[in-house]
Amino acid sequence: SEAADQLGLMHYMEVMRLITVLELVAPTPDENVTVTDTEFNNVPVRLYLPRRAPGGLRRAMLYFHGGGWCLGDAGMKGYDHLARRISNELNAVVVSVNYRLAPQHRFPVPFEDVYSVTKFFLQSKVLSQYGVDPARVCVAGDSAGGNLAAAVAQELLEDPEVKTKLKAQILLYPALQALDLDLPSYRDNAHKPLLSRSLMIRFWSEYLTPDPALREAMASNSHVPAEAGPLLQLVNWSRLLPAGLREGHAYAAPGPGPARAYPGLLDPRAAPLLASEARLRRLPPAYILTCEHDVLRDEAVMYAGRLRAAGVPVTHHHAKDAFHGAMMFVQWPFELAVGHRLFNSFMDWLNENL
Repeated sequence: SEAADQLGLMHYMEVMRLITVLELVAPTPDENVTVTDTEFNNVPVRLYLPRRAPGGLRRAMLYFHGGGWCLGDAGMKGYDHLARRISNELNAVVVSVNYRLAPQHRFPVPFEDVYSVTKFFLQSKVLSQYGVDPARVCVAGDSAGGNLAAAVAQELLEDPEVKTKLKAQILLYPALQALDLDLPSYRDNAHKPLLSRSLMIRFWSEYLTPDPALREAMASNSHVPAEAGPLLQLVNWSRLLPAGLREGHAYAAPGPGPARAYPGLLDPRAAPLLASEARLRRLPPAYILTCEHDVLRDEAVMYAGRLRAAGVPVTHHHAKDAFHGAMMFVQWPFELAVGHRLFNSFMDWLNENL
């Protein structure tokens, strides 16, 4: 990807997307679930409907895939498998959203796509059409999708047109801020699979701006505009992280950057960790998965702590033996015991709490 990009043959993310294409599977129904590709509010979605009799109103999940806002597809083998299992085992309607991707569609377009689908689905007539209980709907996502799920949950609170309240938000190793890219987890896991520090910086910069100067500034953690000063307390890991994760690390505040912020850098729709406590206080219960060997570990730990402090019920599952994306490793040829364990814990929580 790097070589093709530097030679001007193909954009870095276009090369990366070839991996996505290799993983795509058709929307094929099986004996348990009907699967169709359709659109909600002009946004492509893959819709999973259980075949068995509902026995009352069903649960529902809106799922947003990961991939750094630049990669991924609801039709990838791993996401198709996840949605089928949830639909079948929980007798739930699953809407897996194919939002538009950066760099062709930067912030706020991916957010606006998933928000548009969520708002459409939460209408009484649509919930009724699919036999969904309005009191049992959640948003969920992994990585960049976890970012989008957290942002959608927050934004719904401010929308007077939405009457349905979410039952839960499920955030699987989410990206939640880009103000400080020198957290202990970024230091410890800079070169770990599947998400290096440099790749995460590339994702953030492609999501926010075409200006390569941001990526360069982020690499040295010197990209914070003066107006962001008051927000730094919300990402101050020396105060917000538990002692075990701070051990062996000395805090250094992010360095000053451009005079004005890039769009999205300080916006909770792109960086949900920057939301005020007044906003967090009204959020639905959260399930947050973090992995020890993941650059995104610490911001999700801090978000769990801030949600708890605001009075939101939080189930925080921290996997000490896992890396970013581990929960998707449940199918041959990329099958790991840790993937099955994390997936089963996730399913157990959904069954009890959704």
